[in-house]
Amino acid sequence: MDPLETRELVKKSPTDSSKKDDGQSSETCSRTSPLCIFMELFQWLQMLSSQLNPTFIFGVVVVYGLSQGLSGSFFKVFTDYYWKDVQKVQPSAVQLYMGLYYIPWVMKPIWGLFTDVFPVRGYKRRPYFIVAGVLGCVSAMLIALLGKVPIAVALGCLIGMTAGVAIADVTIDACIAKNSIEIRALAPDMQSLCGFCSSVGALIGYSSSGNFMFLQLSLVLMAIPPVLLIVLGFVIYEVRSTSLQSEKKKAVEDLQIALRGMSKTIKLPQVWKPSLFMYLSLALSISTHEGHFYWYTDPKAGPAFSQEFVGIIYAVGALASIVGVLIYQKALKNYPFRSLLLYAQILYGVSGMLDLTFVLRWNLALGIPDYFFVIAEECVTRIISRIRWMPMIVLSTRLCPLGIEGTFFALLMCIDSLGSLSSKWGGGVFLHLFHVTRSDFTNLWLVILIRNVLRFATLGLIFLVPRGDQEDNLIPPDILTANSAASLDDDGLELVPVKETSEEVHLLIDENHVQKF
Repeated sequence: MDPLETRELVKKSPTDSSKKDDGQSSETCSRTSPLCIFMELFQWLQMLSSQLNPTFIFGVVVVYGLSQGLSGSFFKVFTDYYWKDVQKVQPSAVQLYMGLYYIPWVMKPIWGLFTDVFPVRGYKRRPYFIVAGVLGCVSAMLIALLGKVPIAVALGCLIGMTAGVAIADVTIDACIAKNSIEIRALAPDMQSLCGFCSSVGALIGYSSSGNFMFLQLSLVLMAIPPVLLIVLGFVIYEVRSTSLQSEKKKAVEDLQIALRGMSKTIKLPQVWKPSLFMYLSLALSISTHEGHFYWYTDPKAGPAFSQEFVGIIYAVGALASIVGVLIYQKALKNYPFRSLLLYAQILYGVSGMLDLTFVLRWNLALGIPDYFFVIAEECVTRIISRIRWMPMIVLSTRLCPLGIEGTFFALLMCIDSLGSLSSKWGGGVFLHLFHVTRSDFTNLWLVILIRNVLRFATLGLIFLVPRGDQEDNLIPPDILTANSAASLDDDGLELVPVKETSEEVHLLIDENHVQKF
């Protein structure tokens, strides 16, 4: 379509009748606030669907909502109880095993290279959704059919399940990164969509996880999202490359261009400094999750929460994550990166003190029951974590050059995964050093105190974060487009039906009154 025609369509798209409908909707919203929220959410999704291909929206729902959110929630609760009650290992060892789950995520740059420069039968994205789905299905069904297996076999199957999620995540993230570059105004909205889908999926999963904890049934349920990933691989809209004969030669050339582009980009101070901050902010906040979980469910030292109530805690946390997405989308997406992450990190450190209060049972001294306090603590922590995490993801999309956006975004997410792995293993080391075991939680409070001090220490690294706004390009224009020529002769995945400029997108959003939801 001619650019002039596109501009005319964008300017003329809202008709008089639609404006009247918007006026009626506004009157309705003023009368019923819950309906207003629902209408704004619906209009926001409608706006995204009009600017981005509907199959892309479906892909985000499948990958983030079902694969990461729903299946991930079952996976988390299942593995917590599997290692504790079936394999009967110490919490420090569980943290080591869970750190191994991040290996497929650390390998994201490799998956990203495959999706960017190694098309299969002319398709760059479709085959990798199918591979991810098959790998996830096979791994889940194997451990379901085999029952109790040696630890090494169980780890292999569980890592296979996370590998399927990681490959699908890389593939859809490549699409998100490309869209974020081409339509900068919608970059925060796309991350809000991902966070919203993930939180809703987790809410549904955690709410029902207490009832689906039988080994075979829970694993069969976890195999459903991978099946949908296979379906996604067949239905997502992608134009097949016409240069099939020179595919191998072009792949080698694209690989060389991608590696050179990644090397050149990561050396920029605008890139390696925020990347270092993202890694250290995750790594220094050592994970004490398994120590908490064993203490939660201990009938002597802890509050002895039941399996059903643990699922409720996680479900409330997922609901709080949705609230965090709403707060970010409505109030924080226009703030500069450094200011937003500074205050988010301060709140993150303060919220960690609630864990310390709970483990020391000061809540009982204040007359606050365990059940009430843990729900409140989970809500506060999840909201702050979501607010802290989302600008980091938007920042990552801002650091990706065109042409290798999938590979480079995967590299940045690999850095984050390394940070999470360091957090898990660091927490496991501290739990082991302070002798926190299946039955001895005497020093658990001390490990939590050290974690909180490290969270506040991260504030000293805030200078690594750029001051720019969330819609700004943070890397030089010549670097941003230096690699885009590698994919000019390949239509790739058609995610944006018309490539409007940022100003045109803003105009369309303003005219439909859906800037926020």
